[in-house]
Amino acid sequence: MRLSLLVLGCCLAILVPADATRAAASRTDVDVCIYGATSGGVAAAVQACRMGKRVALVEPGKHVGGMTAGGLSAVDIGDPRTVGGIAREYFTRLVASYGKTLQWDQPFKSTGGPATGGAYSIEPHTAEKLFLQMLAEAKVAVHFDARLKSVEKAGPRIRSIATDDGRSFAARVFIDATYEGDLMAAAGVSYTLQREGNVRYGETYNGIHYTDKYKPRNDHKKPGANGRVPGGQGVWDRDIPLDPYLVPGKPDSGLLPLLQAGDPGRQGEPAPGVQAYCYRLCLTTAADRLPITPPAHYDPRTYELVARFIAACVAHGDSMDLRWFSKHDPLPNDKWDFNTATFGGNLPGASWEWPEATYARRAEIAKAHENYHRGLLHFLATDPRVPEKVRTQIKTFGLPRDEFTDNGGWPHQIYVREGRRMVSDLVLTEHHTFGKKVAADSVSLGSYGTDTHEIRRIVKDGVVIREGKTAGGRDGAPPYPIGYAAITPKQAECDNLYVTFALSASHTAFSSIRMEPVLMATSQSAATAACFAIDADVPVQKVDYAKLKERLLKDGQVLEWKGK
Repeated sequence: MRLSLLVLGCCLAILVPADATRAAASRTDVDVCIYGATSGGVAAAVQACRMGKRVALVEPGKHVGGMTAGGLSAVDIGDPRTVGGIAREYFTRLVASYGKTLQWDQPFKSTGGPATGGAYSIEPHTAEKLFLQMLAEAKVAVHFDARLKSVEKAGPRIRSIATDDGRSFAARVFIDATYEGDLMAAAGVSYTLQREGNVRYGETYNGIHYTDKYKPRNDHKKPGANGRVPGGQGVWDRDIPLDPYLVPGKPDSGLLPLLQAGDPGRQGEPAPGVQAYCYRLCLTTAADRLPITPPAHYDPRTYELVARFIAACVAHGDSMDLRWFSKHDPLPNDKWDFNTATFGGNLPGASWEWPEATYARRAEIAKAHENYHRGLLHFLATDPRVPEKVRTQIKTFGLPRDEFTDNGGWPHQIYVREGRRMVSDLVLTEHHTFGKKVAADSVSLGSYGTDTHEIRRIVKDGVVIREGKTAGGRDGAPPYPIGYAAITPKQAECDNLYVTFALSASHTAFSSIRMEPVLMATSQSAATAACFAIDADVPVQKVDYAKLKERLLKDGQVLEWKGK
């Protein structure tokens, strides 16, 4: 029998039989219903409860915190001065548990790479523990294993949502804090899964995209001690010309595994596809580490392309180590946050189906990513074609015994870098993220670079290439506002819903906006606005922004950039 967790008081969690709970009351009536207990969902729930509203936080899975508690442990912050409110409170409390203090008034100090803050590096289980603590302190009711089945609407207004186990949740205002935009889509709100193409909004990096930085070439420079070459590119992003065919030089023999068929297309053309997903592994060198076992049907032939990559790097003169296959950042207590690489955790193409897939199908897609990644790590540890240094290094890592304990040490959250994106009255584009336009009615600030992971790994001009990857800056533009109208649907479509991750943005703008601290800040602002909409009995699109701004600032949100 499954259990449902009701967080009822300060640090008090009571487990009750789920069946008994549903028999007593299968319908829950609240003021604000938040679907998705991501980091943003938690921030929204805490804020609404602090403002005196009855809140239901409805989570399709078994955990809270999303990627912030699911393996994204070296947190991408951007400029710390843009982070306020509950997000700042959360990270301040989190690092304090490690005896650290964050300097929120100081800019990020680069060491040659992007704004991933070492001071923000934390253990996943500690992150989730604090999320649960903050929910308990705010007296938020959390409903786990509640997978969305349907939405009941009256005109443009959501009345209630139903889950596949018979529960329903009625509310005056709803917030979709999922990575996929599931509630938004079920409510009939316009969205896209298309890379719009540059012509649509007059952009530069949208649609099909190739950049010289990731063009296969043989003139890579030698890295320094930090694994980066002059200019900042890491050895984990090393694109070398590789033959893509089962029999080298023979297209008729077919493509190697890990490649997608298809026309390379033309630069800037509209195209389908979302960013590659992966697992952000938390690995440890502790003596009691768990082994990373290969998948049941492991086949080294799956990784022939990786073997060719290794041979090409060695021929290039690279003294390869583990960083060629994963940027990895240190965490407390002998742990490391493993990111992806040219051949790392990302599995381009396998993520495309995810946003529209059923929960059952998503479980299969997640397992395919896990099997691929487990197989890759086993290949790197055991295959004789892998340099001995790499084999030796990977064998020193394993899964921590105290992380993801209900999943054998493997993360329970796949990294959904991009799902559906709402199309509303305001669509944030490159013009906003690059500082050429300023969105009105700010609810939070974005500050990260234009960081788009590859969409496809395909063949172009006879060699393997990663299409869709940018990982650039914003031409020195300052942090930018995320406008209120980007988190509200068109009023005719839905007048009591906020969308905080799958918000209204172009594909390329979203690649900057998508960071976890931004999700937390935006979601807190949405919850505050939801309370105002309830109190004034108006559609979310009609909330008085002047009053909203006053409250957001009172709560410590950062809405305008005043730095240098």
